[in-house]
Amino acid sequence: MKKTTLMGLALGMLTLTASAQNKIEFKEFTLDNGLHVILHQDNTTPIVVTSVLYHVGSKNENPERTGFAHFFEHLMFEGSENIDRGQYMNIIQSRGGTLNAYTSNDITYYYELLPSNELELALYMESERMLHSKVDLTGVETQREVVKEERRQRYENQPYGTILPETLVRAYSEHPYRWAPIGSMDHLNAATIDEFAQFYKDFYVPNNATLTIAGDIDYAGTEAMVRKYFSEIPMGKKEIYRPNITEPKKTAEVRDVIYDNIQIPAVIQAYNLPPRNHPDSYALSMLSTYLTGGNSSLMTKELVDKQQKALVIAAIPLELEDGGIFIMYGITNMGVEPKDLESEVDKLIKQVQDQGITDEEFTKLKNQMENAIVSGNSTVAGIAENLAEAHVIFGDTNYINQVMDNYSKVTKADLQRVAKEYLNLNGRVVLYYLPKSAQPATE
Repeated sequence: MKKTTLMGLALGMLTLTASAQNKIEFKEFTLDNGLHVILHQDNTTPIVVTSVLYHVGSKNENPERTGFAHFFEHLMFEGSENIDRGQYMNIIQSRGGTLNAYTSNDITYYYELLPSNELELALYMESERMLHSKVDLTGVETQREVVKEERRQRYENQPYGTILPETLVRAYSEHPYRWAPIGSMDHLNAATIDEFAQFYKDFYVPNNATLTIAGDIDYAGTEAMVRKYFSEIPMGKKEIYRPNITEPKKTAEVRDVIYDNIQIPAVIQAYNLPPRNHPDSYALSMLSTYLTGGNSSLMTKELVDKQQKALVIAAIPLELEDGGIFIMYGITNMGVEPKDLESEVDKLIKQVQDQGITDEEFTKLKNQMENAIVSGNSTVAGIAENLAEAHVIFGDTNYINQVMDNYSKVTKADLQRVAKEYLNLNGRVVLYYLPKSAQPATE
């Protein structure tokens, strides 16, 4: 399903410490079965967001059964023992609500936004999903077809659609980040109903979940409802599998050519990043914004507007729990060779490494980041998501109130330092996407 705006936590910066009026207030507690609960009260609008973050993504999968986490994102909308098949969405929408979910390499996130008088309905629905979702042959076969169609539309039939999976498989040699959340259809087709059922029992348990409720709520009444609907759910019976794998540092460039159903070539570069909670992540987030973040970014101004070497240049800064990748991609202008665009991109990276950025550019960048973090917490939906990720990824729910302090410590020198350390031309992935018509004939 379509991913909502991912948290502004790792995207923002404020130049000053948060004032009391900007602080996100919350209460939290943990049930005996391990379910962590976070509550945030905002009575300004009569709406409430109920979300469940399961700490399971594609990295938790068996390498021979990839795509399970994303598959379950779909399967858990099928219904439960007490919710008829296909009625999950209908019930929420009939009460004036909206709902969605997404899966990443690290997590799976579900949410409902409803009028606040429907909070109990949302809690019931999520408890049903956690306690006894339908994991049966009918649901599995239905969702196999849904995932196949999604794969065709988003990856196989979309120009440049395979950039992420083709980059991941080359950026990682050992860590399970080497496959994308969409996974392998061959693996899903080969899986048995018992394997699907076991994955559900292993990961969709209260001790692997964080329930966040934000909006027009009463703390005491909401806690009582949470205990009513979730206390009876048993804790998982085995330890949650988390890969303990450190991706080795690259010392040589990985270069390849992908022939795709495209008309215009593209150049992709990918650099490995540290774990998401690493202190350097703040400077790297700012650096990616400076290089490719929007029409006023360095590379857009220089390569699209001035030199006209590229039609578009952008980035996918994939910040992941165990260490992500910074993917830059540029689509060449007519008549421009991929190697020429690559050369100009490398010159701009070296410029930042050698010269850093100006005071004026740094001030503008800080303003951009300040706006990003404020926007990330401007809705109850954003706050709910940011609270959940603060707890799960950073190990401290109050991290939501500390992000701005961490960003405020970043200096111009830090940007130059991380550019030298992480944007290493000798340890990166470079892909050329070329039209299939350019593919050499095989003998």
